[in-house]
Amino acid sequence: MAESRLKREFEYYLANQGDLVKKYNGKYVVIQNRSVIGVYDDQATAIEETAKKYELGTFLVQKVEPGEGAYTQTFQSRVAFG
Repeated sequence: MAESRLKREFEYYLANQGDLVKKYNGKYVVIQNRSVIGVYDDQATAIEETAKKYELGTFLVQKVEPGEGAYTQTFQSRVAFG
């Protein structure tokens, strides 16, 4: 279930990549329910801060960059911090 949710969030990113690049180029956005719920300078902070409010696996962290290179690697939010 989480995998299909993250796929949906990634599809949102792809559909809105152009606008997101204009607003957040170089930043990491947190996407949940097809909307941006947070913007951070680095991936670790994005996951750590968002995990304080939302369950891991329920949101997608994506670096915002133009072009296909921005999404050749995707990261799931199932990472646990100790």
